[in-house]
Parts: sequence; C-alpha cells; structure tokens
Amino acid sequence: MPSDKTSLNLSYTKSVIFSLILSLFSSYCLAQVDSSYIQPYDHELSIKPHVYYKYTSITHEIDDDNELTYMPNSPVSLGLGITYKNYSLSGGYGFGFMRDKDRGNTKSLDFQYHYYGRKFIADIFFQRYKGFYTEEKDDVFEIYPDIKVVQYGVHGQYVFNNKKFSYRAAFNQSEKQLKSAGSWQLGGGIYYNEIQSDSTFYLNEYKKLRNYQFSVSGGYVYNWVINKNFFLSGGVSVGMNLGIENTSDFKKVIISPSVFPRISAGYNADDWSIGLSSVINRMYVTRTNSLKMIFDTGTLQMSFIKRFDVAPKFMKKIKYIN
Repeated sequence: MPSDKTSLNLSYTKSVIFSLILSLFSSYCLAQVDSSYIQPYDHELSIKPHVYYKYTSITHEIDDDNELTYMPNSPVSLGLGITYKNYSLSGGYGFGFMRDKDRGNTKSLDFQYHYYGRKFIADIFFQRYKGFYTEEKDDVFEIYPDIKVVQYGVHGQYVFNNKKFSYRAAFNQSEKQLKSAGSWQLGGGIYYNEIQSDSTFYLNEYKKLRNYQFSVSGGYVYNWVINKNFFLSGGVSVGMNLGIENTSDFKKVIISPSVFPRISAGYNADDWSIGLSSVINRMYVTRTNSLKMIFDTGTLQMSFIKRFDVAPKFMKKIKYIN
C-alpha cells in the first residue's frame, strides 16, 4: 500500500491531468449566462492556498439500534492551486504530524476530483485505504490495521438552470453569484466498492465484500446571496443504486439508496475570496439482511483565493486551444 509521499505524487499528477482535460472540455461547453445573476471575474491569474481533509469511512449496521463506524487516521493536508484564465493546476500534501498517533497508522491513496462546469458537474473517486480505528468510551480507540477499503467511481449530473445558477461561484469562487438562484439536477454514476479484513472484522467466510453500484440520481441545489459579499450554498442529490457482487451474475441485484450533499459558504471581495466547503457521498451496500454497510466519502476544505489582474509574462507565452 503506498505511503503518504506516494499519495502526494499520484494525487498531484492526476489532478494536473484531469484539470487540463476537463478545462479543455469546458471550453467547448460554454453557455450564455444571465449577467444579472452571474458575474465572471476578469482577473487573468488566481492563486489558491487551501487546507483540506479527505476520507473514506465505513459503518457496519449491526441492527436497528446498533452500528459501528470505522474511520481512517488520515492527516490534514495543505494544498496550492493556480488558475490562469480557464486552466487550473493543483496539488497537496498530508503531513504525518497533523494526525493523532494514538488512532493507529493509515496508509492511503486518495484522489478525489470535483469538476464544476456550466452545464455539467462531475465527481471522480480513486481511493485505497488500509488501517482504521473505532472510537470507544473515554477516548479509547480500537485499532484495526488489517482492514482495507477500496472505492473507484465516477458520478455526473446535468444542471438545468445553468444560465442563472453557478456551481463555480459556490465551490470554486471563480465567478460571483449576484442574485439568489437554484437548479434541479439529474444524472448518475458507476462505483466499485471493496472491503477486506484478515481477521479482526467479520464480513463473511471469505473476509471480503465487494460490490458494483450503478446509480441514477437527482436533486436540487441553491445559492443564497446573503448580501453583496457573503453567500451560502447547499444542495443534495438522492439516488437509487443497483448493486451486484459479480458483473457476470445480474440475477442477484440489490436496490439501495445513496445521498450526495454539498455545502459551501464564503466571502467575496473584488480581488480575494475565502471559502469553506464540504462534499460527502454516502452509499449503502447491502449483501444480506445481516450485513449492511455504509460507505462515506468526503472532502472538507477551507481556502483563500488571491486574484491578479495581470499574469507573469512567461504564462502569456503559453498557447492554449480555445
């Protein structure tokens, strides 16, 4: 399982690749907006230092009144993003000292990418975790170093009211929502989930649970403009997932729900912004009546953005496809 340093290198490389691909894609999907609702920033360059925490946890529903949640001991990470016109690059690093050593050691590779376009949004998950803990009474932690969790997934949705509502204003703060507006959204996703345990966590006779999920989801999101500078945004998508254990056997299909909430708040000045956001994807995986699991994947982020009217000369020499 890769170390934190390996996670940094892979996460940064993939962030660069996906940022470039989706930025190029967005240049062909531009839509006219209502200028009385949405105002793009005219600055050429912006720099975004941010603090974030990414995780994947699992909850075992033992019965209606009893459940146990297994959390990874992942560190808080520091990141830096740079945006020039419509093109962005970002990377981050999780420092080992920014976690509680009493909760065990988690090795992880966690890549999450949340793309907010004008008409479409997309979420990409590529996560591998080993080492979890549960919190007992009196700050006593039970350590499970052998538990492994894997999740791969892609989720996308179409934003219907894209001329008046802006995801970019709420979560990237690359433009400004001038008047409150909301939008319905519709889409779906594909996921692969896997849990393994050597001995301490009982799943079945094979000590392994794997599940493929195919989802259809829809929901609503709203940007509330409190005043000229402050905003609050919230939305949720609810999905119906079809789950199978083997792609060659579609006879044993289990229907389960999923919930995908997003919340953000921030302050926008003319040339700088500060924001706080949370994105959580909850999936229910049921194998039998006695084995019910919940996957929670999330990102919590606090960011500061500084915008500059003119970019350095070397950046202007770079040729982009428009």
